[in-house]
Order: sequence, then C-alpha cells, then structure tokens
Amino acid sequence: MTRSLRTGAVAVAALAASFALTACGSDDPKKDSDADAPASATPGAGGGEGSGESGGSAVDAAELEGTWVGLTDGKNVTVSIASRKVALVADQSVCQGDVKDMGGEPMLALKCTDGGTERTMGAIDSVDGSKLVVSWDGGAKDTLAKAEAGKLPSGMPSLPDLGDLPEVPAP
Repeated sequence: MTRSLRTGAVAVAALAASFALTACGSDDPKKDSDADAPASATPGAGGGEGSGESGGSAVDAAELEGTWVGLTDGKNVTVSIASRKVALVADQSVCQGDVKDMGGEPMLALKCTDGGTERTMGAIDSVDGSKLVVSWDGGAKDTLAKAEAGKLPSGMPSLPDLGDLPEVPAP
C-alpha cells in the first residue's frame, strides 16, 4: 500500500514539475519574444571552445521544448524540456540536467536524486511535433508523446484507489 502511495505521489510530482516548466513566461508576446530567441537556436550555439558544446546538429533545440509523456515497460515516464534544462520522472526516479551537444548530436545529460544511472545520458533518436524517442545509456528506450500545454495527458494510468487509507483523527 505504501509503495503505491509513493508511486502516486511521484506521478503527481512529475505532473506538477511538467506544468511548472512549460507554464513559464507571460501573456505579453513582446516580453516572451526575447526569452524564446535562445531556445530556438541550434543546440550548442554560443558554446565556446572547451565548453563541451559545438554547433550544428540535425535536431533543433526548439523541437525538444515541451513536456513529453509515455509508458516504458508499463511505467510512467515524463520528460520536460525548457531552455535547454531537462526534468525527468520515471518510475520512482527524479532526474534533472541539460540538453548538451556532444559530437554534433544533442544529448540529455541528467543526474538522478536517487543515484540511479538508467537514464543519465540519453541520445535523441527522433523528434517531431508529436513524438520524441530517447535511447538511454542504461539500456532503456522511451517513446514519448508531446503533452498539450495546460492539459493533463490522456491515456495515462490513474492514481491508485486511496480508499483503504486510515482516517486521520481530528485534533
């Protein structure tokens, strides 16, 4: 019971993180136009010599922006990317990091809070307006659908029934 409660809490935290990352910005297009300029640049643009970044890859950073959700091996996976920053929640792992340009290809370089290594370095296999495929050095391969901004994704499992929890006594 405790495990399903923790899993449900992780899923809720993942959705909250996803919406927090994708809801940044104002309703004023004039203010947002300058903020969007770096995100639409080619990955690695602006990276100087020795920075680990180099320009020119097939995937544009703007294509990666947004929240991507799916199931891998029956478990929820959520990836949110905004301004080259990445947040990932998969199973019971929470990871964060950056979009890096390594060898001319964009990679997701993450560190997980639980020390997990299954999803710490991910190669972008493909991305279009609705689907992102990431292969991880730890062996996992995630095929994710883009979540619509401001809406909960469809087709995801719901939280477990919490009706078996004991009543909290009134103070």
